[in-house]
Amino acid sequence: MKKLTLQEALHIMSSHTDLIIPLANGEPDALLTAVDEHPEIFTSLRIHQMFELKDRTYMHGTYPHITYITYFMSRFARKAFLNGTCELIPNHFHQMPRLLESNTEKPIVVCQASPMDEEGYFSLGTEADYAAAFIGKFPFLLQVNSFMPRTHGTNRIHISQISGFIEHNQPLFELPSLEPTEIDQKIASFIAERISNGSTLQVGIGGIPNAVIQLLEHHQHLGIHTEMLTDGIAELAQKGVIDGTAKKTHQGKIIGSFALGTKKLYDFIHENSDLQMLPVDYVNDPRNIAKEDNMIAINATTEVDLYGQCASETIAGKYYSSSGGQVDFGTGVRFSKNGKGFICLYSTAKQDEISRIQPLLTPNSIVTTSKNDVDFVVTEHGIAELKGKSLAKRAEELIRIAHPKFQEELRFEAKNLGILH
Repeated sequence: MKKLTLQEALHIMSSHTDLIIPLANGEPDALLTAVDEHPEIFTSLRIHQMFELKDRTYMHGTYPHITYITYFMSRFARKAFLNGTCELIPNHFHQMPRLLESNTEKPIVVCQASPMDEEGYFSLGTEADYAAAFIGKFPFLLQVNSFMPRTHGTNRIHISQISGFIEHNQPLFELPSLEPTEIDQKIASFIAERISNGSTLQVGIGGIPNAVIQLLEHHQHLGIHTEMLTDGIAELAQKGVIDGTAKKTHQGKIIGSFALGTKKLYDFIHENSDLQMLPVDYVNDPRNIAKEDNMIAINATTEVDLYGQCASETIAGKYYSSSGGQVDFGTGVRFSKNGKGFICLYSTAKQDEISRIQPLLTPNSIVTTSKNDVDFVVTEHGIAELKGKSLAKRAEELIRIAHPKFQEELRFEAKNLGILH
């Protein structure tokens, strides 16, 4: 039996130089709290993670021998990064397993899991993400949580493949579905009318994706191939709208890499044989995304310039998150037969004081999706098709969907830049 005390688990962690922590509910609270409370047992430690759930002392430079490395920031890592106490490594989500393999020396994956089944397997539950890619390659230390759902896919790990486990039960973190605003619904309407029956979808979290999902209730034979599974996806599946029968790969199956939502979602994925949780280096690989016909990718950005460059990870020139899977799916849909990629944003910020469509990106903003890779850009004022368009036509399209109060100014600046004549 490999059941451990917390002290024994700490001893195992202290023999490694790199802890790999899954994102969101893969985060093992009791084990990480123990690291925070006993930093003295580590000689040198680096902690690697995307999208943390809790604030930890080790993120803030308190322990010189412990380094926190983030690959996609939630609010706690964001504060630490802006204060200069943690590191941010740029990445495309599908590259995470390869990056972690090259960036770690003596790694161990430390994560939450469901209780062991009768065959001796634990499930990583809401997660496959980058962690599942290391099953059979890296040692694993588990925090077994009875609240974690058991899911199907390649995120199962046998007791023979782990260094040990502790038991610690606590309810999972829930991310409530945002109620779509009037603007969300307007943007969603432009997208939904371009989604045909039998399409395969990648959708994220937020008001706009939720609004799109609500408008698809009368569609038929939709499929899912997405990094993130949400409440909206579960609702459409339960209504029979999502059945995956038109998919080219994993026909009839919902494919995801992690799930984040409410208890309704976690109950839906528990023991659901119609759903497969697969590692992100498979799910987000543009080559696999492209295998699906009629692939639809819906993502958000914070700012677009008149060339079509999208800054999706900075706000006002300051880092806010990271690239995530936006480019993965934006690239994949370009090679999908009849694929479509939608980049969404409100036309303004700060109560209509600032246009989110700018002549040039705000200084210090980071390009996430390049001008060459953008397909459709959508605001509440319409949808702009950029693919295959000249710079002048792109600018005209983007000005057309900007807030009316900024259109004249944008046209003037486009002429100054030599884009329009």
